[in-house]
Amino acid sequence: MNLAAPAPPPAPAPDVDPARLAEAFRLFNQVSEELSTAYGALEKQVERLTTELAAANAETQRLREQAERNARLAAMGEMAAQLAHQLRTPLAAALLYAGNLETPDLPEASRITIARKTVERLKHLERLIQDMLLFARGEVLGREAFALAELLAELGQTFEPLARSRGARFEVVTPPPGLTLTGNRKALAGALTNLLENALHAVAERTDGCIALAVEEDEASIVFRVSDNGRGMPAEVVARLFEPFFTTRAEGTGLGLAIARGVARAHGGGIEVASAPGQGSTFRLSVARSANEATVTMEQNG
Repeated sequence: MNLAAPAPPPAPAPDVDPARLAEAFRLFNQVSEELSTAYGALEKQVERLTTELAAANAETQRLREQAERNARLAAMGEMAAQLAHQLRTPLAAALLYAGNLETPDLPEASRITIARKTVERLKHLERLIQDMLLFARGEVLGREAFALAELLAELGQTFEPLARSRGARFEVVTPPPGLTLTGNRKALAGALTNLLENALHAVAERTDGCIALAVEEDEASIVFRVSDNGRGMPAEVVARLFEPFFTTRAEGTGLGLAIARGVARAHGGGIEVASAPGQGSTFRLSVARSANEATVTMEQNG
């Protein structure tokens, strides 16, 4: 009978040098204290940097607000200078015509003609000032629900005779039945009238001029499309179309499109334009459907 060999006796525990153990604890405590001191210093540095960052952010915000305020003041100054320039010519013409009316031996027919020209210049001044006030001040847009078919029919009745008198054809594409919008009908009608008048000016040199007004819709917006087969515009003109006082028309105020863009933005939308020389132009004024749920305010942004 074989018996298992007895287990070997355990190895003797190594001798522990108390001095070395004490040195190890001392070094551990020293490192711990150094880490604690470094951590405290790091906390203070982070706190200081956080305070400095907050102060820097506050200063950046202050400088940004000051820059925006200076930009607004500069824009207002430029606008005032442009307005003075725009007012000078028609005012000088009106004064000249009015001065001619004082001529005692002026024939009656000439007096009537000069009086009519004087009134025309004064009406131009009035329209320029009204557009300027609307652009600079904006207005609160009240809301009302209306059918888009009614709006387009109203525009057709107003604009079609004018287009016909200028030898142009005006087409209105009837919107889908029952399509309604809640917004400021008067403001939208005014914006669309500005687009139609620009289109009529663009087709003035054509014998087959055509202007079309239509409505498109999707889940997010309603889009009014005004297109023409006029002379079109080069890219450098398109880039400046919505600048206040920029106009290619001798009788224009240069504010119509800027106001139209303000109306579109007030309704949560915007204006896009596609145009090229000899290929006509198409303006798309969009109105967000979400704008139906809240009162909107016109904002004029550069």
